[in-house]
Amino acid sequence: MKNKIELYEKLALQIKSCQKCRLCETATQAVVGDGSLDAKIIFIGEAPGKNEDASGIPFVGRAGKLLTSLIEELGLKREDVWIGNIIKHRPPKNRDPLKDEIEACRDFLTQQISIIKPEIIVTLGRFSFNYFVPDGKIGIERGKLIDMGSYRVFPVYHPAAALRNKNFLNTLRSDFTALSEIMKLKNIES
Repeated sequence: MKNKIELYEKLALQIKSCQKCRLCETATQAVVGDGSLDAKIIFIGEAPGKNEDASGIPFVGRAGKLLTSLIEELGLKREDVWIGNIIKHRPPKNRDPLKDEIEACRDFLTQQISIIKPEIIVTLGRFSFNYFVPDGKIGIERGKLIDMGSYRVFPVYHPAAALRNKNFLNTLRSDFTALSEIMKLKNIES
């Protein structure tokens, strides 16, 4: 475990000092990720927003509160899971991340996943889902477990989209219910 912490802390320093793309010029700070390095389930969104840029912690705004409540409905605490994003700096005005920005951060997320070794990666939104399944259609594949070899991807709508659209919110809740059943079948507690 000590080695895992040391590896992660070294990587976190690299992320915090990263200048591989233009986003470091406008963001307040990098948002490395947060949670347990022993998590069996991790949650990955697309990019930090305004609140995350200010705090340095992922998913702390309204969407984060919804995500936290959904995690608690799974019988977990936020500190039992790991939460991060595919890119580590906030895009200006919360615009969508660009391909070159995603590529600039790719190695960071790959290393984070390698250190944590999750069983399930819950992708939050289409950008996160398409990071793992480039040709995937979230509207079709959301709520389904996709085997990626050493882990499985479980795509869901982004909590921010669910806050804007009641139908997405109902679907997101339904997908988390399905995730709960998958966790029981796979005997995953945290």
